[in-house]
Amino acid sequence: MTYPSIIQGGMGTGVSSWVLASAVAKRGQIGVVSGTGLDVVFARRLQLGDVGGHLRRAAQAFPIKEVADRVWSRYYIEGGKRASTPFKSKPMPSIKANQALTELTVLANFVEVFLAKEGHKGLIGINLLEKIQLPTLPSIFGAMLAGVDFVLMGAGIPRAIPMVLDKFASLDPVELPLDVNGALPGEQFTTHFAPVEFCPSSIRSLERPEFFAIVASSALATTLKRKATGAVNGFVVEGNTAGGHNAPPRGAMLTDASGQPIYGPRDDPELDKFCELGLPFWLAGSYGSRERLQEAIAAGAQGIQVGTPFAFCEESGIDPEIKSQVIQMSREGKARVFTDPLASPTGFPFKVLDLGGTLSDSTVYRRRDRLCDLGYLRELYRKEDGTIGYRCPGEPVTDYVAKGGDEANTSGRKCLCNGLLATIGLAQTRKTGSEPPIVTAGDDVANLTRFLKAGQATYSANDVIDTLLAV
Repeated sequence: MTYPSIIQGGMGTGVSSWVLASAVAKRGQIGVVSGTGLDVVFARRLQLGDVGGHLRRAAQAFPIKEVADRVWSRYYIEGGKRASTPFKSKPMPSIKANQALTELTVLANFVEVFLAKEGHKGLIGINLLEKIQLPTLPSIFGAMLAGVDFVLMGAGIPRAIPMVLDKFASLDPVELPLDVNGALPGEQFTTHFAPVEFCPSSIRSLERPEFFAIVASSALATTLKRKATGAVNGFVVEGNTAGGHNAPPRGAMLTDASGQPIYGPRDDPELDKFCELGLPFWLAGSYGSRERLQEAIAAGAQGIQVGTPFAFCEESGIDPEIKSQVIQMSREGKARVFTDPLASPTGFPFKVLDLGGTLSDSTVYRRRDRLCDLGYLRELYRKEDGTIGYRCPGEPVTDYVAKGGDEANTSGRKCLCNGLLATIGLAQTRKTGSEPPIVTAGDDVANLTRFLKAGQATYSANDVIDTLLAV
């Protein structure tokens, strides 16, 4: 394959929407949809009445009509729910997947990729997080049913994913090993998925998408190339200025006077060693300019992955009012990002944009009642009886401690699941009001004005690509 020079970042839940990915792919670059939490995004879009009818059109293309019909009947509301009515809940991820949740997850990922690929021959990838393991199998399979071209995964060591892609291509059942805190030596826990339950007999195989691992070091890339369960086709080398989750600094976690992690020479990705691996790689983290694209190519990279500039373009899933505020802040030189070592329940540093009315505001954070009702970032732990339990540092402190969690782990934790949904206009309604958003962005958020044309307050995905590829 001849690879494009630009990969559009797979930013948080619903930000890298099918609309954005399609726009990028139509320009000959790699468009990427975010696979994180697509089940809840899809369910809530249905409850808003499927504005534009796009979800219905895609669901009608799903190969098993009965599955699509069951999901539709559970969540679709003609004309949309009332603004004051809470969204209907859905089952939380668990090691023994609820059939209704599995169907929702497969269909949601199918629909997002189907719409992203519709009407053009461009390339579409899906971005997933290794830290969120329970929905991984149905998410990947749904995307493969729709013909996804690439699977990208970071936030961990996705050693097993190449094997998953190989087995799904031949419609074989898959067991995925799970990370379980407190598991005994030799004890293994897995989640299972059988493709035949979602394939009519007319489908005998699927195209295997290429796998790009998102890494922060050449050491991890080398390990994956040598020890992954199948072929790794390329790497995205993500620096610590990129938005979302960052890899922690190597060695002891040290922070500066503001409380942000300190990165040093040991965190240098060593690009010469990536060149020696012989696989294509793209550089990410403040590479959103023509000059930095040329710099990346000169260093031996295939190109760049660009997130933050696309996150605030017209086609992204972020609420338009939030995008407008952030662009104006960038214009005024007031856009600031804090690399928060505590915010994410995963324990990974997480980039949080300083924006009033969001969880970056300490008053808003303290006012919100702690709860965990979506559960994507819960930790799996082994109970004394050998069964699996679930706990999240963002849930009520007493609940977390009662499950054997260390109270110190709850300090400063934010509910990314609910917050990121609020950022894309899908906030849950509570008795105390709507869930507050949390906005993540890379350091490049300070430079969004480079994509604005004279007299304009917004910019498009085409404007980003034109700026990056300008000669």
